[in-house]
Amino acid sequence: MSVVEIAQLAATAAEEKKAEEITILDIRGQSMIADYFVICHGNSQTQVQAIVESIKKKIQKGNIPVKGIEGLPEARWVLMDLGDVVVHVFHKDEREFYGLERIWGDALQVEVQ
Repeated sequence: MSVVEIAQLAATAAEEKKAEEITILDIRGQSMIADYFVICHGNSQTQVQAIVESIKKKIQKGNIPVKGIEGLPEARWVLMDLGDVVVHVFHKDEREFYGLERIWGDALQVEVQ
């Protein structure tokens, strides 16, 4: 599975749990930490946790290792390390505050399929 397909798989899993404003950013050449960011948010702690669990299950079902998950207990900003794909699942308030799309404004947006 290609890196962009992994990003799309994560986005699809987030969509299944009604994540909002799902964005895939192509950050190749702009960052050494990843090739793609998947960014989305939920409106409650419970929804954020459900989104993360959905992504984790779908990724593992595709035999893709989840290298790490940070921030799940608080569920305000959860970071999922999928290797060359980093998934950011925010609580709505934190997403607005941190504004990753503004910070990575030069990155190309990939259409979520």
